[in-house]
Amino acid sequence: MEKNTLNTRKQKATPRGVGVMCNWYAEKAENATIWDTEGRVFTDFAGGIAVLNTGHRHPKIIKAVTQQLEHFTHTAYQVTPYESYISLAERINDIAPIEGEAKTVFFTTGAEAVENAVKIARSYTGRHGIITFGNAFHGRSFMTMAMTGKTAPYKRDFGVMPAGVFHARYPVACNGVTVDDAIESIHNIFSEDISAHDVAAIVLEPVQGEGGFHIAPPEFLVQLRKICDEQGILLIADEVQSGFARTGQIFAMQYHQVKADLITMAKSLGGGFPISGVVGHAEVMDAPQAGGLGGTYAGSPVAVAAAHAVLDIIQEENLCERAHTLGKSLVSLLEQLKESYPSVIQDVRALGSMIAVEVTTADIAKAIQNHAMENGLLLLTCGKYGNVIRFLYPLTIPTEQFNAGLQILEQSFASL
Repeated sequence: MEKNTLNTRKQKATPRGVGVMCNWYAEKAENATIWDTEGRVFTDFAGGIAVLNTGHRHPKIIKAVTQQLEHFTHTAYQVTPYESYISLAERINDIAPIEGEAKTVFFTTGAEAVENAVKIARSYTGRHGIITFGNAFHGRSFMTMAMTGKTAPYKRDFGVMPAGVFHARYPVACNGVTVDDAIESIHNIFSEDISAHDVAAIVLEPVQGEGGFHIAPPEFLVQLRKICDEQGILLIADEVQSGFARTGQIFAMQYHQVKADLITMAKSLGGGFPISGVVGHAEVMDAPQAGGLGGTYAGSPVAVAAAHAVLDIIQEENLCERAHTLGKSLVSLLEQLKESYPSVIQDVRALGSMIAVEVTTADIAKAIQNHAMENGLLLLTCGKYGNVIRFLYPLTIPTEQFNAGLQILEQSFASL
C-alpha cells in the first residue's frame, strides 16, 4: 500500500503523542534487513530500540515460539504455572552478576520491571526514597517517568510526578561532570532533600541509553556501592537497554567487581517478544508478600520460549565476542571521522557494540540520520540535546552488510 495513504490513515487513527520516526512502513524483516511496503530495503542499525541483538526473526527463536504455540499461549503464570518460566529464571540466576543466591521474576515491559524493582526495594528496606540520575531513562509509566532524568518529551504536560524520587548528577567527563561531582550531588540530596535512612534504592544505568550512551566509570560504581552499604540502601542496575550481549557481556555490570542488589532487564531478552524481569539477592527478592508481584501477561509462555532461544543463540553464536569484533570496526571508523571532522564530532563512546557518536548539534545528527535513511541505513538519535547518534545493529548482522552500512555512515558525514 502507498505510504502516503498509510500516513493519512495513521494521522487520522492514532494520536500525535506516539512519535514515529519513519514515514515508511515495514512489510517484512530478516536478521538486519527491513523491507518496506514499497519494496525498498534498509539495513537496520536501530534494532527496534535495542530489542534485536539476535536480529529479526532468528530461526531458532521462530522455532521455539512455534513449538510453544502448539502447546498453549497463556495461562497466567500465577494461576497455572509452567516449567519454562522456572527454568528461564534458573538460567538468569546462574548468569546474573549478583552476589550469593539469586532469584528472578518476569514481567512484560522494561518500565514494568523497573517499577517492580522499586516495589521490591521498598518492601525489603521499609523505606520510600529513590535516587536516580540526570539524563536517565527508566520508562513511560508514572513512577518511571518520575525516575527519568529528562522532562521533554517524557514528563512534559503530564502533571505532578510521584513523590519520593530525587535526581543526582551522572558523571560525564565530556560535560565536565566528574565522579566527585556526582557523588557530592548524592550527599547533597541526603542533606537537602531526603535523609539517607529514608532512601530505599539508588537506581542507575551502567550505560545510559536515551541519555546518550554515557558509561559509568568503575570508580563511580565503587563509591555508589560504598554509600549503599554504609546507609543500608539497595543498588539497582537498570540493564533494560544494555543487557544480553550488547556491551560484549550478558550484563554490563559484569565489567565491574561491584555487584548490584537488583538488576532489571527487558528488550533483547525476548528477541522481539515482550518480556522483562528483575533478578536480585534471594533475600531481597523474597521481601514482597505472595501476590505482591505478578501481572496478567507477566512471563508470557510464548515470550519465555523466545528468551530461552535468545540465551542459546548468545552462547552458540558467541555474540558477546561478536559485539566486540563489530564494535571495534565501528569505533575505528568513528575515530577516523573524528579526525576528518573535528568541528562536527565531539565524542565517541563505546562498550562492546553499545556505541554512540556525539556531534555538535541536533540538526547535524538529524541530517546524518536522514542521509543515511535515504541511502538505506536506519539510525537512531538520543541524548539530552538530541545530538547523539547511537548504534544498535543486530549482533548477528552479516559482516558484508555491516561494512556496507559503515560506508553509508561515512558518506552521510561527508554529505554535511
